Amino acid sequence: MKAYIFPGQGAQFPGMGKDLFENSKTAYDLFNIANEILRFRISDIMFDGSAEDLKQTSVTQPAIFLHSVILALSKENGILPEMVAGHSLGEFSALVVNKSISFEDGLKLVSIRANAMQKACENNPGTMAAVLGLEDNIVEKICGEINGTVVAANYNCPGQLVISGELNSIEIACEKLKEIGARRALVLPVGGAFHSPLMEEAKKELEDAINKTFFSNPLCPIYQNVSGHALSTENEIKENLISQLTSPVRWTQSINNMINDGATEFIEVGPGKVLQGLVRKINRHIEAGSLNLEND
Repeated sequence: MKAYIFPGQGAQFPGMGKDLFENSKTAYDLFNIANEILRFRISDIMFDGSAEDLKQTSVTQPAIFLHSVILALSKENGILPEMVAGHSLGEFSALVVNKSISFEDGLKLVSIRANAMQKACENNPGTMAAVLGLEDNIVEKICGEINGTVVAANYNCPGQLVISGELNSIEIACEKLKEIGARRALVLPVGGAFHSPLMEEAKKELEDAINKTFFSNPLCPIYQNVSGHALSTENEIKENLISQLTSPVRWTQSINNMINDGATEFIEVGPGKVLQGLVRKINRHIEAGSLNLEND
């Protein structure tokens, strides 16, 4: 059984999507629709902008969403997934591909989410750090002992957990984690403390937008970050999309549950190869690759 997985923030690169635009009429049309919806030419930034241009959250999130979704929709016969998952932002891409929301509504929600998160970052400064080489429960324990806000944010694969929180608290956590044996505890070049309580103010704006958006029951289950379990009803999906902003990304749990439910191959849809690498670290016996215009 094929499982389709969709990347989140950090997978962007200069020139992303240009090959799609030049080689697919569907992609050409969808990029032009996106420019109209966003009221700025995101295609120009994606195709010709610098890495710095692409780092702004208000650009990064729609750009990755567009690359993933337009790639999927540009396939000659489309793709009919049997199960999907997305890493953080990637959940919105997954929901368009499994027909829970439309392309247009998905892009509008991603734009609202990105802008709300950007404001939350400015009002509540924070950061994230990657911790390598420790068990999850040990990292969680250290986070719980530190004053201020610092929490587990991304359970990416065994031995790789990203923490998120206030600047000073993250720095203290990194030092303590290295002292007790972390192979690395490295502050990441991100704009804020995603998937932590510091994103609380962004939830209300996203919740209002999601509640005004039409959702259908999806074609296939989506394994959402908040629980890691298969969901297929619109109300549960909406609740988890809202909760996701302040909750951890349970990627390891999601992939393991997909494998337990019959996934034999994972196909990453969008820029980069990060997720397929994580899949191999979670289970080295599972096949993982990328979708492109030429393959099925």
